[in-house]
Amino acid sequence: MALELRQHLKLSQQLVMTPQLQMAIKLLQLSRLELMDTIRQELEENPALEEVVETAGEDLEEAEQLPSEMPVQEVTIEEKIPDEIDWNNYIDEYNSTERVHAEYEKKETPSFESFISKKESLEEHLMWQLMMIFPTREEGDIGSRIIGNLNRDGYLQDIAVEEIARQCNCPVENVERLLVKMQVFDPIGVCARNLRECLLIQVRHLKLDNTIVTAIIENHLNHLENNNYKAISRALKVGIEDVVAAVKIIQGLEPRPGRQYSDDEPIYITPDIYVYKIENDFVIVLNDDGLPKLRVNSFYKHSLKKGSDLPDQAKGYIQEKLRSAAWLIRSIHQRQKTIYRVMESILKFQKNFFEKGIEHLKPMVLKDVALDINMHESTISRVTTNKYAYTPQGIFELKYFFNSSINRVHGDAIASASVQERIRQIIESENPRKPFSDSKIAEFLEKENIDIARRTVAKYREMLKVLPSNKRKKF
Repeated sequence: MALELRQHLKLSQQLVMTPQLQMAIKLLQLSRLELMDTIRQELEENPALEEVVETAGEDLEEAEQLPSEMPVQEVTIEEKIPDEIDWNNYIDEYNSTERVHAEYEKKETPSFESFISKKESLEEHLMWQLMMIFPTREEGDIGSRIIGNLNRDGYLQDIAVEEIARQCNCPVENVERLLVKMQVFDPIGVCARNLRECLLIQVRHLKLDNTIVTAIIENHLNHLENNNYKAISRALKVGIEDVVAAVKIIQGLEPRPGRQYSDDEPIYITPDIYVYKIENDFVIVLNDDGLPKLRVNSFYKHSLKKGSDLPDQAKGYIQEKLRSAAWLIRSIHQRQKTIYRVMESILKFQKNFFEKGIEHLKPMVLKDVALDINMHESTISRVTTNKYAYTPQGIFELKYFFNSSINRVHGDAIASASVQERIRQIIESENPRKPFSDSKIAEFLEKENIDIARRTVAKYREMLKVLPSNKRKKF
């Protein structure tokens, strides 16, 4: 069999990921903050891309374009002393030998905290208190090691006292002695090694030693966790009323002393899109606030047109940057347009939700919107990830509108989010002394034409971060 080379034509279709398509896909799945960071980075790296800055000079140019024939009136100031002044009282007041007291508006001095750019940390707060007791060099070394090994809740759990003594080359008794002193630093209970020790320190600070409160903390925290007040009452041989009173005191203690000095900053959600109801119709508005307005630098465009003397390397560099800038601007516009179309489709499917609330949310999947706006499901998934919409019912992630369906006994299916909302309402309306079990909640839902199992109720309750019925019970 002879081997030979042949040439023939073959026609086929294949998807090519062009740089423009890659950029569009990348921008589509970014959140609002990530998009702003990407734009800022591109502005720094690409000289052909510039931000449109609106200045007061534009207003001045518009004012200069007004016709100069417009008459300008001269401003005159007319002052006239009224005739009804009581001159006798005026002269008597200023001829008086008494001291004239001027009244000034009293304004509160701004607090010192308003001038502090950084919140005081737990470590700094404890080090300040440690220095206030004038420690020796050994105590300062021990105290700094104790403070440095505290977790964010203020507990000394990651290192043993013996290890601190070994590192400081001192007796364990010295570490224990200083640790007891530091456990009454502000906040009370800090430097404790476990929850039981932390609560006992706070109880001693309240001068409640040798009471029911101390006994519950030392021996019955497991019963307290399960709200088993009767077992505590039998073990301590006291009335249930005394146990409830002691539990109220324990509930007022701080289980995480270092929480108030946490450096976690709240992250506020900025909606990507707004949905307003005006009269009987809904209006969709894209949120462009904070997003820089971009354009291609005209200097580089003119340089490329007139730059016959430019080296080939410079021409290639300018062409690449101009192309990248144009792709970015076009991709941002395409991103905004796609988000608008997806929100428009969601509004069409979930109109009852926007008008009446979560109870009227319909079951919907990504395929429904994809078929409606003629896009792929993966595109819809990218659009709805980390994108938020402001609606008359509150702020929701676009993913929220896509949820599974729960069968009804009779009639159409209902969205799982609506079922969760109904479970939350049932739990909020229950008697705290006799909370509903998961089986009871399932019976209530069945009476409302919702077919759901007890295990599903338990799953949704955990998603709502609601405790079981035995732990919700209050005496």
